[in-house]
Amino acid sequence: MSVTYRYPRPALAVDCVVFGLDDEDLKVLLIRRGIEPFQGRWALPGGFVHVDETIDEAARRELQEEAGIERVYLEQLYTFGELERDPRERVVSVAYYALALLSEHAVKADTDAREVAWFGVDDLPRLAFDHDVIVDKAIERLRGKVRYKPIGFELLPRKFTLTQLQRVYEKILDQELDKRNFRKKALATGLLIELDEVEQDVAHRAARLYTFDEKRYRKLEKEGFLFEI
Repeated sequence: MSVTYRYPRPALAVDCVVFGLDDEDLKVLLIRRGIEPFQGRWALPGGFVHVDETIDEAARRELQEEAGIERVYLEQLYTFGELERDPRERVVSVAYYALALLSEHAVKADTDAREVAWFGVDDLPRLAFDHDVIVDKAIERLRGKVRYKPIGFELLPRKFTLTQLQRVYEKILDQELDKRNFRKKALATGLLIELDEVEQDVAHRAARLYTFDEKRYRKLEKEGFLFEI
């Protein structure tokens, strides 16, 4: 039995704000569009959802196809549905934000992306569509959530120093943090495993390395544990 819908249906798309962190700044991954509309303009990786995939699957596919990004922390952000956000047709976009360790992802442009690059959150070019609004919403969400969920560890290598951990929080929150107070709070969570290792090949005094105890966190989370640094 076939069914005919009475009402026109908008197209469904996904857009992804991928955050990374280097020695200088919190970064956002952008692609330069190779097709119209907005050909040549920088934009977020994304595209239309296929009828045979979920929106989560679409987001991961677009990240892999347009930028070569795979296996990253990915979370749904917000739905954007302004009437004229896309000049082609009525398009509703489900936005995501992702956290990627820069050293593990050699990004490359593909499909309808002409170029791909990382930009500092305070030095973004003019973006296509309403992607500047999406980026602002993603930054707001990231800064809020990092205060009560350990997602900041997604931007660190598996073994890290307390200085590296503090820098992650300072870059995301865009503020300096008191070193002694931060370390006291971080260690008080009971989720940092001190390793019998120190930094290698550094010009300064080598610092102790730690790793995040994700298994313990998952157990505590089920018991109502509140993560806070």
